[in-house]
Amino acid sequence: MNKNTFQTVKLAKGEMNIFDFGNIKLHTYKTNDFIDDEVFIVEKNNNAVIIESPCFFDNIKELTAYLKNFDVKGMLIAYHGAGATFLPEVPKFATQNALDYSANGGGKALIDNFTSSFGEIFDNSVHKITNVIEAGKVTIGGIDFIIKQTSEAFDVEIPEINAVYTHMLGHDCHSIVAGAGHADAMIAELRNDIQKGYDLILTSHYTPEDLKDAETKIAYLENLKQIASNCKDADAFKAEVVKQYPQYSGQNYLEMTAGFFFS
Repeated sequence: MNKNTFQTVKLAKGEMNIFDFGNIKLHTYKTNDFIDDEVFIVEKNNNAVIIESPCFFDNIKELTAYLKNFDVKGMLIAYHGAGATFLPEVPKFATQNALDYSANGGGKALIDNFTSSFGEIFDNSVHKITNVIEAGKVTIGGIDFIIKQTSEAFDVEIPEINAVYTHMLGHDCHSIVAGAGHADAMIAELRNDIQKGYDLILTSHYTPEDLKDAETKIAYLENLKQIASNCKDADAFKAEVVKQYPQYSGQNYLEMTAGFFFS
């Protein structure tokens, strides 16, 4: 499946891009919110499984309306634990470390930060996990998913469409990189994705990408480490990254990355 082969449905705020694989469809919801969230719906026989949750109230309302004719069987909550007013009656699936990430770890820190930044338009309530899952295969609504635990939460392989969901890629935007060790972990995961030959890589903050994009991101991450090693402080680091990547979006993520490299 080519990453550019989809049907677009314009919504009031966001938009839905629909990839048709025949007996299964992938709906990718571009929220157009302040942090460029993406939410994914895997549909088969009118059953739907959602990967991640919108976290702004207007997006929650919009996506709920879009899903009114779907039989939503479950929601996989990995890196985005906020937005619990979204489909509260639907079963929520997560690994134990993802649950901890949202309740006490880095995910909670992000939720607190976004609450401070965005105020009442941001739903900071955290989804209640009803089904704690392990790494390996899990079947929800007749759709198989492969859970791949990560240091923070978990990634999701979708074998029927040869796709994988991970937190961040973004071949022409900055990402939150929590230091050189985190960059190395991201590189290792991307190389694994390339080795497996996925058709699509789905991420929380970007439209679906492919393996060429993964190679571009690896080069960026390797260079990011090199830039950091040659800079004395966060300001010099940010200036050099912007100089080398002037067209990249996600300046807020670059700010966070600089904070991690020069804490």
